[in-house]
Amino acid sequence: MNSAHAEVVVPGEPPHAHHWDPVNAYHGSKLAMWLFLATEILLFAVILGGFFLFRWEYFQEFKAASHELNWRFGALNTAILLFSSYTAVLGVDAAQHGDNKGIVRNFGISILCGFGFLGIKSIEYGTKFSHGVFPWTQSLEHGGHTEHFGNFFGFYYCLTGLHGLHVIIGMSLLVWMCLKANKNRFSAHYYTPVENVALYWHLVDLIWIFLFPMLYFIH
Repeated sequence: MNSAHAEVVVPGEPPHAHHWDPVNAYHGSKLAMWLFLATEILLFAVILGGFFLFRWEYFQEFKAASHELNWRFGALNTAILLFSSYTAVLGVDAAQHGDNKGIVRNFGISILCGFGFLGIKSIEYGTKFSHGVFPWTQSLEHGGHTEHFGNFFGFYYCLTGLHGLHVIIGMSLLVWMCLKANKNRFSAHYYTPVENVALYWHLVDLIWIFLFPMLYFIH
């Protein structure tokens, strides 16, 4: 091989094509991630649009249904996700300084926060299930409630269930980054995947921060 064309690989950075320099690779990767996040926002926006239409048309039923939710659980989950975003930021900062152990430590805390969020949400779901609170159950129509009382919980389970799925995906990506960091794959020259995964996790947190007041506090 001609030494003039031999590729110099920076520690912690995978080889790259000669026609695709690191700066372009970084910006291209970030652009792709932002476009993907935009599609995720559109996905939730469609469901939220339906929710707001029903909320406007059947406000009293939706208001009464929201009182069936435990806002303390929702507030605790909000605090957990906010803290997990903070540790995700610390993980990115560690990556930018070539601290792979810092990535594992901080992303590990974010993963634990994800488990805490899902645990609290499972308690909420379990409580609702034990009381027969389903969108289709006849018990929701007792006490003067109409079918639109159940429609609220249809949106509730759809939105929180979809969000929960994104939490699981985000946790899986965080685990993937920890596994790579444990092999010292990242450095101050190469940390783009860590930054992109943290962006995804921030979006998951941001969506919940929007869902929490929208579902739990209808006045």
